[in-house]
Amino acid sequence: MSKTYLVAGALALSMAGGAVWIGRGAATLPASLSIAAEAQEATASSEVAAAPDMILGQLNAPVEVIEYASFTCPHCAHFHETVFDDLKKNYIDTGKVKFVYREVYFDKFGLWAGMVARCGGPEKYFPISDMIYDTQKQWIGDGQASTIADNLRKIGLKAGLAKEAIDACLNDNDKAKAMVAAYQTNATKDGIDSTPSFVIDGQKYSNMSYEDFAKILDEKLAN
Repeated sequence: MSKTYLVAGALALSMAGGAVWIGRGAATLPASLSIAAEAQEATASSEVAAAPDMILGQLNAPVEVIEYASFTCPHCAHFHETVFDDLKKNYIDTGKVKFVYREVYFDKFGLWAGMVARCGGPEKYFPISDMIYDTQKQWIGDGQASTIADNLRKIGLKAGLAKEAIDACLNDNDKAKAMVAAYQTNATKDGIDSTPSFVIDGQKYSNMSYEDFAKILDEKLAN
């Protein structure tokens, strides 16, 4: 999925109230994606620190792969269905790659999904993320806010989270703003304009097959 003004849209989400949408049901996205200069300056490092990267693999692995993806992006779901498992088995689990996952927010629903994924802490983040990607079409359903919120709650419950914990996570405005701030800061730094995108040892790449991914990784590992 290719989008322009990714960062602008994400900050607009945060400014509009973030997780408060959960309680308001069918609220709509902000009409404008513009960012005021003072809003840009309000992105504080403390907020970014409150939404740390989610990491798989050895921290000192020889190659670092950063994925930028959205839980509502069909191309991202396809990547996780067709490429990620082999990437994890052959490179992450073997200590060759440190994998960093960074969420992209095209819409409030991707933000909500990220909040549910983070609700169980780092140890449950990737298992819940897998469930979100595996059932992307199902939880998006008819596209209505109330339907999506209910379906995301069901995913959290299936993952073993308590209902009260899920509701608290979905209504944590401070966490929502921190997640958006982290996304804005990181995506701007890395020049991200589409999903999925990858930064491999500092170099940006677009979506690719497992064969192409493995070729790049093998070349970097050989150097």
